[in-house]
Amino acid sequence: MQRIVLRTTAAAAALAVAGGALAACSSEPETSPEGVITIFAPQWPEQDLNDSAFTKILEDKFDVDLQFETTVYDAAAAAEKRQISLASGDYPDAYMLVPWNDQFSREELLKLGDQGVIVPLDDLIAEHAPNITAAFDKVPEYAQLAAGSDGTIWGLPQWNDCFHCSYTSKLWINTAWLDAVGMDQPTTPEELREVLRAFKTQDPNGNGEADEIPLSGSTGYSILPYLMDPFIYMPTSDPTGAQPASLALDGDQVTLQARQDGWREGLAYVRSLWEEGLIDDASFTQNPDALRTKGENPDATIIGASVIQNPANFISIGLEDERNADYDPVAPLTGPNGSPASWVSGSIPGATFVITNKASEAKQTQLIEILDYIYTYEGHLLGEFGTEGVNWAAPEEGDVPLDESVDPLFKILPGDPDNEEGQNTSWGAMTQYFSDAEFRGGQVVGTDIYSLDGVERRLFEATELYAANKPAEAFPYWNVWVTGDAADELATIQTNVESAVAQASAEFVSGARDISDDAAWDAFQAELDTYGADRYVEIYQAAWDDTDH
Repeated sequence: MQRIVLRTTAAAAALAVAGGALAACSSEPETSPEGVITIFAPQWPEQDLNDSAFTKILEDKFDVDLQFETTVYDAAAAAEKRQISLASGDYPDAYMLVPWNDQFSREELLKLGDQGVIVPLDDLIAEHAPNITAAFDKVPEYAQLAAGSDGTIWGLPQWNDCFHCSYTSKLWINTAWLDAVGMDQPTTPEELREVLRAFKTQDPNGNGEADEIPLSGSTGYSILPYLMDPFIYMPTSDPTGAQPASLALDGDQVTLQARQDGWREGLAYVRSLWEEGLIDDASFTQNPDALRTKGENPDATIIGASVIQNPANFISIGLEDERNADYDPVAPLTGPNGSPASWVSGSIPGATFVITNKASEAKQTQLIEILDYIYTYEGHLLGEFGTEGVNWAAPEEGDVPLDESVDPLFKILPGDPDNEEGQNTSWGAMTQYFSDAEFRGGQVVGTDIYSLDGVERRLFEATELYAANKPAEAFPYWNVWVTGDAADELATIQTNVESAVAQASAEFVSGARDISDDAAWDAFQAELDTYGADRYVEIYQAAWDDTDH
């Protein structure tokens, strides 16, 4: 319980810093010279955005001098530097971020917009951005994601229609071990139990030692959603409380899944696997690197299965024994709750691009025209991947796209570390503003799914097993705006409730709490009451009711 209280304190401190930053940055803007546009952006160590080939393309095309104030690709450090930038009052003409590296939250956008620190983009887009407008028309969900609660576009989020990213809780099982124990892929929770028992007791790696770990996980990807879904839909797991990870829909009613009987039933099943020694007892505590160390154990393969987005996240492709190729996906298990697959949007609410009041009207126009160019096929390829003929090329006869239902659009060329021309050519993830299904599916990908250049196809084909089970209960919280006092209240409540759910769930599985004890279950429910679970649901319900859906 202390851990949750500490998180609340940290969250409050972060809000206080943000509040101070927003208050400090309401001074009169001091603009940079005309012809010069300043941008705050993340930069990899090997990058130099000021000297990037793509920067030079934009400078020539739009007759402008782009100057970057950079941060790192580390969320905590990037957040601190962005807040300092805003608080100083000496902030740039624009911020151009990436979703996972401290993009602007919806609450920040509303506050900064209300203070006049950032400018609305609606008229700029309507007058100067036909490609952004076309993207909104093509994918109405993107337009909905970009619009504020009042309909104003204060910043632009990225739209990344990453098929495999939407189903991160995949079970990858060692099919060589299945062959060794003479079993088929499991289809139900009890069949999975029997497979894991065989992995534990029948020496499938053949080394004569009882060193097999039937199922393992890490703090990077929880084992719970996949194992819980046959009993109750579990969207995802987020012990930080950053996402409403345990909320779902029952029709149009927002529900906290940890309040339901199915949650207890699911935890009881996972606990039973744990008690038999079928789950790695470090699954809730080890970081992804520790999982990889086990996955790449040099003496023998010791992991039978793992819940993870990509098997390459715990066993590298190209090991001498090629063990990565032994792992194949298992479709969602079927149980009392059917066969739902945990699903989240690949796009995150908020904004990676904003224009500040430091930018003159002329610069605002140039900035939106630059971004509009990035929405074009040419601008996207040059911006994300680099130089044509060096970093990417047009498809050739016989090239196969990732999604074979669309035409091939481009292929990424293998990098040559000795070729200086291929270095520092792009902005990378900063330009993924409109990676829709057609763009991502049109990338040429190798047909050998176990090779390095076939990774995307392997994930695509695996995800098709899960997309066939897209859950009706999924709550699209990314399309819900919570504003004003409710947003401030929600920040603390969500952190506390989701942290409590994640912590208690892990403790019920490990046995620190007794899932069969009614008093222990009632105590957990009382904790949720204490942390404001009913108010948590009420806030999201009100926001959902106000959403056009």
